Amino acid sequence: MRLIWTAIWSFLLSAMIVYVISSMAGYSFDLTGTVAIAVTFTLVAIILSEVVLKDKPNE
Repeated sequence: MRLIWTAIWSFLLSAMIVYVISSMAGYSFDLTGTVAIAVTFTLVAIILSEVVLKDKPNE
């Protein structure tokens, strides 16, 4: 379930980023860029949470 929420939040935040930057630059909203950034954010978050930031047992 947390992977689904990660993907949803990644998409929403990516859409916000693309909308703001494209509006500031005077371009139209690009859904393809939004999806590309969302996929990248999702993969990075999953890799960080599952591989890099594992809970280490107390020694």
